[in-house]
Parts: sequence; C-alpha cells; structure tokens
Amino acid sequence: MRTTLYTLLAVVLALALHSCTDETIGSSLTDTRTAIIEDSSFVLTGHSVPNQRVQARTSTQLVGLLKADGYGTLGSEVVTQFIPASTIDTTGVSVDMIDSCRLMLAITPSGFTGDSLPAMRMNVYRLNRQLPSPLFSDFDPSEYYNESDLLGSTAYSPSSATTIYKETQQTAAITYKAVFVPMPVSLAREMQSEFRRNPETFNSPSAFAKFFPGIYIKNSYGSGRVMNFNRTELQVFYRKAQTDIDGNDTIINNRSTYLAATPETLQDNIISYEVDAAVKQRIDQGEAIVVAPAGYEVQLRFPIQEIIDSFYSSVGDDLGVINKLELTLPVEETGTAYNIDPPTNLLMVKTSQKDKFIAGDSLTNNKDSFYATYSSAKRAYVFTGLRDYILNIINNQNGIASEEDINLTVTPVDVITYTSAATYSTSAQTIVTKISPQVSVPAIARLRLDKAKVKITYSKMMM
Repeated sequence: MRTTLYTLLAVVLALALHSCTDETIGSSLTDTRTAIIEDSSFVLTGHSVPNQRVQARTSTQLVGLLKADGYGTLGSEVVTQFIPASTIDTTGVSVDMIDSCRLMLAITPSGFTGDSLPAMRMNVYRLNRQLPSPLFSDFDPSEYYNESDLLGSTAYSPSSATTIYKETQQTAAITYKAVFVPMPVSLAREMQSEFRRNPETFNSPSAFAKFFPGIYIKNSYGSGRVMNFNRTELQVFYRKAQTDIDGNDTIINNRSTYLAATPETLQDNIISYEVDAAVKQRIDQGEAIVVAPAGYEVQLRFPIQEIIDSFYSSVGDDLGVINKLELTLPVEETGTAYNIDPPTNLLMVKTSQKDKFIAGDSLTNNKDSFYATYSSAKRAYVFTGLRDYILNIINNQNGIASEEDINLTVTPVDVITYTSAATYSTSAQTIVTKISPQVSVPAIARLRLDKAKVKITYSKMMM
C-alpha cells in the first residue's frame, strides 16, 4: 500500500539539504510541491531451516531435561573453564585449615522453564584435558572426562534452592537463589598448594586451564525442567589464624571464592533438541517457525530490489530522500506446555555473514545486521534501522541488490546490555555489549510472513 502526504516546502527543503549528499536522486531544488510517501506494498517470503549447531558464546549455564507439547524435547549440559582468583589467602592459613568447598550455581526466580517440583539430580565432573576453541552446541564431552572424575552430585530445583541475596534494581528487587554442589575438600587444598608453588598459574584463565581444565555438568536423573544459572563459582571455607585487637592469637572462620565462570571464560551449553511432531509438520508445510536454543531459524528473501525499483520509479526525475525503512514481523504464539514464550530478541543478518557475525562476537551495524526485541503488546518484532541497508545498495552498488543483499537469516539471540549511571548532565544510557545465539531459555514462535509489513518512507519533491 502506498500513501502520499503533501507537506510544507520548508520541511522537505531542510530534510533534503541535510541528506542530499548520499541518499537523494533527481534534480536540484527548484519547485515548491513536495510529498512524503509511505509504501508497504512489498511481499516478504521465507522458510524455516534447522539450526542445531550454534556457537554458544554464553554467559549462563542451562542444565536440565524438558519435554513440552508444542515445542519438543530439550536437553542441556554444560562444560566450562574458570577464571581463577588472582590471589588466594595463605597468611595464617595452612592447607590443613581448609575445611570444605562447594560449587555455587545462582538463579533468579524466573530462571527456569518447566515444572518446579519434579525430582532431578545433577552430576559435576572434573575435565581431564583442555577444552577446544571454539565450542559448539553439539560438542561431545565424552573424551574430556571419565565417570571416575565425579566431583559432586546434588538434587536441584527452584523450590529447594537457597536464597543467597536480594538485589534492588531500578524497577524491582530480585531475589537470587542458589544450588550448592558439595565438592571434595582435596580440590580446594590442591588449588592452594598450587598457588603456593606456582602463583603464575593463577595469572590468566588460559594458564589456569593447564592446571585445572574445568568441569562438566550434566543432568543425571529426572526430567521436567531446564534451569538457567547466571552465576557459577567455587566457594572455599577455611580457618585463619590471626591476632585480635587485644593482641591475642585467635582463629576465625572465613570464606573465599577461588574460581568463577564469567562471560570471558570458555564455556558451552551442550544442546540436544528434538522437535515436536506437530511443529515439524507445520514447518514441513512451509510455516516460518523459530525455535531456540539450537532449533530452527528462518531464511528470508527480502524484497530490497523491488523497494529500490519502486522508489526510483516513483521519484523519476524529481528529488527523493529516503527517511526510513522498517520491517514489522507479526508473531503467532504457537501454544505450548509451560507457556514457552517467543524469543526475546531476533537477529536479522545476511545469510552469507551469519557464521562470521557469531564467530566474531560482532554487534549489529544496521547495514547488513540488525536486531529487534519482541513486543508482547504489538505481538511483533519491529526492525526499524534498515535505512543504511538500502542506502548502501543505492550509493555503492548503483541500486542493484546482490543475492547476498536479498538472502537474510532471522535467528533467536541473547542480547547483553550495559546501562551507564545517570549523572547531573547526562541520562542513563543502555549499550549493547554482546549478541550470541539464544541458549538462555527455550523459545518458540511462528513468524507470520504473510502479514509482515516492509515499509519505506521517503520525501519527494516534484519538479
């Protein structure tokens, strides 16, 4: 649908003069008749393709086994290295004064999908060799551990997790809970002994991984949910000899964090996914369905050439200024057990550059990669920043779109942001710091390509 709105000359003059160096076509400004045109008469097509091997550059650990009607069966395990503490307390602490240690896996109240009650158990194993890099969701850990390398085991569920602290944010207070896995005290004593002998082992994650390659966490019993742990660390409890304020020798109890898994450590969620039969049938019938983690993505044929041709045809010998190009993707929630939501964010990237984008830990540039956040109010994803995409083709390719420009992939992603603190002169700003394939929670949605709207808005001065 194309609509035309006539506007004041002064507005368009300012617009055109501001932008005429890179996105205008036609003659110079000589007349007074102007219009703003919106055209959404374009057709978007696409289809689902499997996406079951992703480079899961993740900051969280997804553990469990879930079967949900309308979604499928999802299993997730974890391998991870650690960042070691730069220093370990050895003053007044002998190896024998280390009493115990445990692995802490923290979770928010909403950090799980499924039923909170079924009995489930996890095992934690010590890796016996360094992990390869990069890691992918289909990684096979069988050659990196032995069953005899079991460090600990525990039952785990959201309902039985222990509250560890509360954090007040701008909008709400979040209660963090934790699952604790008892670890052998010999592990902490081994680490302190190594720190005494070779402190340089703790200088970097890569150096430390040669001494302690990491751990493998797997669900060993039960099913019914997956839990997304957003903080994992090894906590050590020990006694420390010191002198109190009166000069008397005393022994105090203390706790320290020896290891932490962070976004900077080498880690991976090992994903197994089997699609629900009804969902697979819908995909085979041509519906565009996205599933995460490591499920399905959608490949699009974006009508960029048709948009450019329509723009040129409409403007003709007159002056045209492209103001905006956007894509609205309506969503149909497919209806699943446990009310699995659509992906929080979708990345749209040139298909030829998708793997490079993920491997390079890239951020979107609005020229060949874009992202949009799901709006539950609109029940849609809206990609608003496509203007540079079309301008690049017009200015640098003489308006001729290549196959690379036309073939785009839409895939679920996790987006990590950082919000700067507000000051007396500036407001708080939210900055995207990382985009990676979504592995944080299961997600599924049908993209209604038949109802998608690709809309270009441009100003036209008729000479």
